[in-house]
Amino acid sequence: MQLTDKKLKATLPKEKPYRISDGDGLYLLINPNGSKYFRHRYYFAKKRKEIHLGTYPDLSLKNARLLRNENKTLLNANIDPAIDKKKKEITKDVNNSNIFREIAKDWLSFKAATWSKDYHRAVESRMQRIVYPKIGEMTMTDLTPSFLYSVLDKIQKEFSVELAHKCKQYMGLVFTFAIPLDKAERNPINDLKGLLRPKTKKHYAAIIDPKALGVFLRATDKLRGSLIMSTAVKLTPQLLCRPGELRQLLWSDVKWDDHRIEIPAERMKMKTDHIIPMTTQCTELLRELYKLTGWQTNAHYVFPSQRGFSRPLSENGVRVAILSLGYDKEDVTPHGFRATARTLLDEIHEYPVEIIEQQLAHTVKDMNGRAYNRTKHLKQRSEMMQTWADYLDKLKEQVI
Repeated sequence: MQLTDKKLKATLPKEKPYRISDGDGLYLLINPNGSKYFRHRYYFAKKRKEIHLGTYPDLSLKNARLLRNENKTLLNANIDPAIDKKKKEITKDVNNSNIFREIAKDWLSFKAATWSKDYHRAVESRMQRIVYPKIGEMTMTDLTPSFLYSVLDKIQKEFSVELAHKCKQYMGLVFTFAIPLDKAERNPINDLKGLLRPKTKKHYAAIIDPKALGVFLRATDKLRGSLIMSTAVKLTPQLLCRPGELRQLLWSDVKWDDHRIEIPAERMKMKTDHIIPMTTQCTELLRELYKLTGWQTNAHYVFPSQRGFSRPLSENGVRVAILSLGYDKEDVTPHGFRATARTLLDEIHEYPVEIIEQQLAHTVKDMNGRAYNRTKHLKQRSEMMQTWADYLDKLKEQVI
């Protein structure tokens, strides 16, 4: 006999739980404390199972029957209602949109934890400026290989070949992100291999002539501006780290007693901890700067912004300072000093390439294919860094 609202309201608790049936597996469970629950009993894969539907009267009898009927529809499709319910609960907060822009935003949020802030900001900017205006509002199923090729072809004509390749990479990563979320069936970018014009191999401008390097080092003494900026420029050719890693150095990274700088993985491009041995020249420059900023309670950055100690030196700070010395980006870039050191330490000082590469925070593997840990060759790296700093001083003094 089917239940009625009148009968449900009239049910009273007993000493033990009991149930009253509505048919087709739907029943109301009445507990001794007076609580009442709709449940659905069914068979799946020859096993009897039950699923909780809701609490009465929050869930009405009418809606409980609708849920039971939905479960029966799932069973007819050979789907276990309990598993389907659990899947819906897990994915209830997932963005169900199939629009490229929305999925791309989720992808960028997901990557924020593993990318540097500068790289994340650069990718997000390119997506907003170049990709979204062309395909942002389209669904993933509308983005066919032929259409995406026409979009990328326009990008390489309107902007550059390099940007087209970057945007192609980003699009492909969005599709890769979307596939396990059931928002795309395949990655159409894989069909476009070799269709774009090849990008030109670009290297950061670097000074590799010792005499020219000496001229640059002498020019740094004429740099106008703050001690913060002057120190950042002078340490750029010494520390061999990337510009972003330099400007975001924290005083807590500086281990005075151990004579080294320790940069945690989250601020490194390769996402592994990195050690920079401190030379006598580096230590002297940092101690002078510490007198200005390091002792203050709100001073966390070694190279704080002129706008306040709560943020690091601007992304273009060192580059602009170098330009003020009469150099342009075709002559030298902050990043180029890594190539300077790699060339001269190899060709003039004859240090093993793997030692140089490890100090540059590149991935270096041993003969078994395992990446060296951060302290590998630390003694040799310390000696090499001091040799490099002394060599720079000699170039600056023209005594070579």
